[in-house]
Amino acid sequence: MIYIFEIIVLVFSAIIHEYMHGFVADRLGDNTAKSLGRLTLNPIPHIDLFGSIILPLLMVFSGTGLVFAWAKPVPFNPYNLRDQRFGVAKVALAGPLGNLILALMFAAVLRFVPNLGEYMTIFLGIIVYINLILMVFNLVPIPPLDGSKVLAAFLPPKLQLRFFAIERYGMFLVLLFVMFGYNIITPVISGLFHLLTGYNLF
Repeated sequence: MIYIFEIIVLVFSAIIHEYMHGFVADRLGDNTAKSLGRLTLNPIPHIDLFGSIILPLLMVFSGTGLVFAWAKPVPFNPYNLRDQRFGVAKVALAGPLGNLILALMFAAVLRFVPNLGEYMTIFLGIIVYINLILMVFNLVPIPPLDGSKVLAAFLPPKLQLRFFAIERYGMFLVLLFVMFGYNIITPVISGLFHLLTGYNLF
């Protein structure tokens, strides 16, 4: 039951993350997401068959104890953005910001609503925790994660080209980070969870 709830929260939080990318891109002058019908909170256009359904279910039934999922990336055209210097960074930051907003909302319930009960506390804690994971993980500056686009905005043009040249190895680098470097961000996630909710992680 908990794993199924985690999948639902993870998929919908990833959808909010992607929607925010499209929302900010639209506000900055690029309507690519809107024209393709992706600027919507309707989950159907965002669902990735493998990443949103098959993979998380396989992970649940395999008993690994780890659940991972993603939604289809919302497309945008950086050349349409009015802010050519920092526009891409703003669009990139929008996704993690969406997850932070969700984490703050549900953490506030945990903080200020008394007598929630054990199960409600656990469910709300899962929502906060998953959104903090999405926020912090996506801010890691490894292409193609959002953090790489934020970092690139502050690099000289030549370094930007070299930096994004490694994006072809991006998924491999992300996988390596998940396998060997994830413990680097775990204390950050745990600290933020305690700061926002007043609770320690489960």
